Amino acid sequence: MRYVVLDTETTGMPVTDGHRIIEIGCVEIEGRQLTGRHYHVYIQPDREIDEGAIAVHGITDEYLKDKPRFKDIADEFFEFIKGAELVIHNAPFDIGFINNEFALLGQSERAEITAHCSVLDTLVLARERHPGQRNNLDALCKRYGVDNSGRDLHGALLDAEILAEVYLAMTGGQTNLSLAGDSGDDGSGYIRPTAIERIAADRAALTVLAANAQELEAHQKFLERIKKASGIELAWND
Repeated sequence: MRYVVLDTETTGMPVTDGHRIIEIGCVEIEGRQLTGRHYHVYIQPDREIDEGAIAVHGITDEYLKDKPRFKDIADEFFEFIKGAELVIHNAPFDIGFINNEFALLGQSERAEITAHCSVLDTLVLARERHPGQRNNLDALCKRYGVDNSGRDLHGALLDAEILAEVYLAMTGGQTNLSLAGDSGDDGSGYIRPTAIERIAADRAALTVLAANAQELEAHQKFLERIKKASGIELAWND
């Protein structure tokens, strides 16, 4: 499954007041691993940005003066996300703006983006897993031990990269530990299910390799991350 973690910044809200997208950031995940492919663009919205929105993302009208309009990037953006599962925090906000941009171009076949992509809302997922708690992106970063120290202002690409790490932590935890040599390993730490094979009773004794100091340190850091995310002492960490 191909996932595209997506975020947008806008001139303000709501979209029904004529607000427009001014930045799109996307990162791609395949096999629970960031592929390195991303899509990022700033957009000239042909309207002023609300002061309250500038305070959030820091993007000004002056900065966007020479940037392309949505019509100029619509095709390449659509091709990047088409067929993927979009991972978005508070998806109705971003999907509403994306649909509106395509509708303004008269592209009715694209103006309902969920006809071309499935959507996973990480805010809904977080509320299911952590009811009654704060579930904005900063709170989730703290809960799952994701570094967001560079996030002084909102930015679509930065927020998409951070959300990708949060999503992987929320849905599997283990995202960086590579189990090299396993036939089901894709290099991301996720082991794909494979057919079960019987091991011969007269097989040779298995060689036991002790973990080296670097591996033990990495394992300890991983346990600390679990402890920080769960908020409980780990019984097997004694």
